Amino acid sequence: MATSERPLSRDSDRVEHEPLHSHDHSTAHHAHVHSEESLKRVVNRLSRIEGHIRGIKTMVLESRPCPDVLVQVAAVRGALDRVARIILDEHLTECIGRAAKEGNIETEIEELKAALDRFLL
Repeated sequence: MATSERPLSRDSDRVEHEPLHSHDHSTAHHAHVHSEESLKRVVNRLSRIEGHIRGIKTMVLESRPCPDVLVQVAAVRGALDRVARIILDEHLTECIGRAAKEGNIETEIEELKAALDRFLL
């Protein structure tokens, strides 16, 4: 999920992973390859969000005031939106760019549209 097209110095800097979404189509599945740095950045943000959610759960169990809980829920929503923005930005720069070079841009765009339809509901 690197933010720019740059050659990586070593193969160990690249990580192939299962995509964050499933592809429901019969065409050949493409590998998602992103930099280790990018994966760490997203996973670290998600780990912080996970901790924040545990904190909200504790607040609820302690019967903390509802407005305080709602403020924390709003903070988690904002953090999740920022993670989604990072993933979308990197998808547009890396995955869509790669699909254009490989000649399967139409499929990639259709998958992105379907994902955005679900995301923006």
